[in-house]
Amino acid sequence: ITAEDVGTSVDDMEYVHEETKWVAGLRGRSGDPSPVTAFGVYQGIKACARFRYGHESLEGRHVVVQGLGHVGYHLYKHLAEEGARLSVTDIEEDRVRTAVTEFGATAVAPGDVYGIDADIFSPCAMGAVINDDTIEALRVDFVAGSANNQLAEARHGQALHHRGIVYAPDYVINAGGLCNVYRELKDWTAEQSLEKAGGIYECLLEVFGHALIEDIPTSQAADILAQRCLAEARREG
Repeated sequence: ITAEDVGTSVDDMEYVHEETKWVAGLRGRSGDPSPVTAFGVYQGIKACARFRYGHESLEGRHVVVQGLGHVGYHLYKHLAEEGARLSVTDIEEDRVRTAVTEFGATAVAPGDVYGIDADIFSPCAMGAVINDDTIEALRVDFVAGSANNQLAEARHGQALHHRGIVYAPDYVINAGGLCNVYRELKDWTAEQSLEKAGGIYECLLEVFGHALIEDIPTSQAADILAQRCLAEARREG
């Protein structure tokens, strides 16, 4: 079953639906998953704050948002409304201007985004942005964003762990979009989907806790816990 992702829209899914029923995120049903994805990432970032700083408040926390598309826009709105300090970048200058004008964000050149001294780096554009070059440049406590496949290679999870930077595994923190489109299969209400996305908060705390106890990268901890969930589901049939 397919649904919206980077570069596609509800209109695109409507075209796909003309050829197959195996599509979600349709108009009049779950629709655009971006707002729910962003809400889940926002909850995930709050979980990061609770884990590292002892409380979930983001007021005054410096968050660097890379990518201000559908998800990034809704995310930085949540962050700004809670009083976070924002630095933002995007290859589309009009998106950056909107963030600066409406929410007082600081504009950053795309090439300078990795070296900013901040609390959280939130990649919300394309994947593979966590790599040998960028890991050395990062000056943050957390990497927590909506982009898929953020680690260029699996070993980069270990590299972040070695540097003391906590990574919110991408497929955990960005699962809100799946919660949104899955409601078409389960007949959930919009409120139920949002509640499911809010559960990302506790999921990440579980991942962080397991990684801390075992002294392993959070990317590895997430994989272990995911495999346990899958094994349990298979046993239950």
